[in-house]
Amino acid sequence: MSRVHDALRRAGQGGLAPGEAAGRAPAAVAEVSLAEDLSALLGEAPAIPFTPAPEALLLDDLRPQDPPGEEFRTLRTRLNHLQKLQPIRSVVVTSPSPAEGKSFTAANLALAESQLSGNFALLADFDLRRPSIHRMFQMERAPGLTDYLMGQIPLAGALRRVTGKNLCVMSAGSAVRNPLELMNLPEVKRLISELSRLFSWVVLDSPPLLLSADANLLGTLTDGTILVVRMGSTTIEMVARAMQSLCENNVLGVVVNAARARELYSRYTYYYSRYRYGYRPPEESVESAPSEPPKSAS
Repeated sequence: MSRVHDALRRAGQGGLAPGEAAGRAPAAVAEVSLAEDLSALLGEAPAIPFTPAPEALLLDDLRPQDPPGEEFRTLRTRLNHLQKLQPIRSVVVTSPSPAEGKSFTAANLALAESQLSGNFALLADFDLRRPSIHRMFQMERAPGLTDYLMGQIPLAGALRRVTGKNLCVMSAGSAVRNPLELMNLPEVKRLISELSRLFSWVVLDSPPLLLSADANLLGTLTDGTILVVRMGSTTIEMVARAMQSLCENNVLGVVVNAARARELYSRYTYYYSRYRYGYRPPEESVESAPSEPPKSAS
């Protein structure tokens, strides 16, 4: 971790060692230094296979034409366009209330970003109250984020490199009594800053906005926030309260989840076809899922 921190500090301050910049522009030297440190960090991080839980419905490279995949690629394209206009590398994915699809969105957005050549994405579970990323990837919850913040492991020990993909996953880590106190540590800000320099995209899954202050705090430490709402469940009042709790200038967009085909009105709407495939998130009851409209007789 010290090598990574020193390299980032030198790159940020321009204080490179003599001879380091021979024949290179300062920006090129910093880029090479960061690439080398990312490679060293990934070399120390344990590797895990990509064996997602069947109910997670994560993007599959073998089925690129699935409707959810196409919608996430559209979302990725829009975010990458924003990244060219302003310095955006870290985003918080949250929702007004539970069971609206924020973890699903965060995981698939990170996967979509990792599919682009030259991108290396990090998916981090900052929902310390109800973590789910480790279950989606069928990996251990600990060690992870909390273990690193409490100084029990190095940064590489909190990461898991997904074999065959340009993706790292940071699980929530060991359970803690007061997550908000941990999120207020100065180490959190430094960690997000350093990860944002190393990875092309850092995607954070956070608790719902209306249940805790964690997401609001993380929104001030990252480059932007994506709000996930659920069609037929999230009310206008809930959306208004969530937006008021955030810094309006930090909201990058809204993702509408669980919409059916006839309800689509934006390319940010996705996941409508899951009812055709019979998928429902674990927190949903069967009764809450709308049925497919009947087909007319031929």
